[in-house]
Amino acid sequence: MNINLRQAVIQRVQNKSNEELQEIIDDSIGGVEQVLPGLGVLFEIIWQHSDENIQSELVETLKGHLQ
Repeated sequence: MNINLRQAVIQRVQNKSNEELQEIIDDSIGGVEQVLPGLGVLFEIIWQHSDENIQSELVETLKGHLQ
C-alpha cells in the first residue's frame, strides 16, 4: 500500500475529538522538525475551508509575528 503524507496525516487525525486535535497540535508546535510537514497538512485543510476574512486574519497574525 502506497500512502502519501497528506493521507497519513489525515488518517491520524480523523475521528478525533476537539480536545484530541488540540493536543496533537499543541504537542507538535515547537517540537521536532519532522512534525512540521504534518502541521502544514493541517494548516492546508484549515486554509482551504476558511473564508477570506479568516484567511486575512491568519495572514495578519503571521505577518505580525515575523517582524
